[in-house]
Amino acid sequence: MSTTESNRQKKIAGVLQNDLAKVLQELLRESGQLSTILTVSKVSVTVDLSIAKVYVSVFPSDKAEALIKELKQLTPKIKHQIAQLTKHQLRKMPDLSFYNDDSMEYIQNIEKAVKDKENPIENPDLLPKRKKS
Repeated sequence: MSTTESNRQKKIAGVLQNDLAKVLQELLRESGQLSTILTVSKVSVTVDLSIAKVYVSVFPSDKAEALIKELKQLTPKIKHQIAQLTKHQLRKMPDLSFYNDDSMEYIQNIEKAVKDKENPIENPDLLPKRKKS
């Protein structure tokens, strides 16, 4: 894979990420889901530039599954809006596929575990004892 290709992929992913963030937040506002926060955490574009994988982070995380399902149903509408926004930057609009990025939830769980009373770093008694050989 040549570097120009990957730079191009990165550039397209960057353009899409910015525009998707705007369009998706607008969709949330229109549908009245004001208590839900949606972030486009990552966009990766395939080498042939035909598919953009869109990773969204949803807070609160219990709303993520329903929201991803909704985005998948609205994909044609979203793709059309993004195509309008990017028509001067992209020759061909890639297909969009949406994924839940639960890394924030994962980080929160780690932070919670660390702040918890049962922190093995501060309280080594919680760890299973190793037998001395």
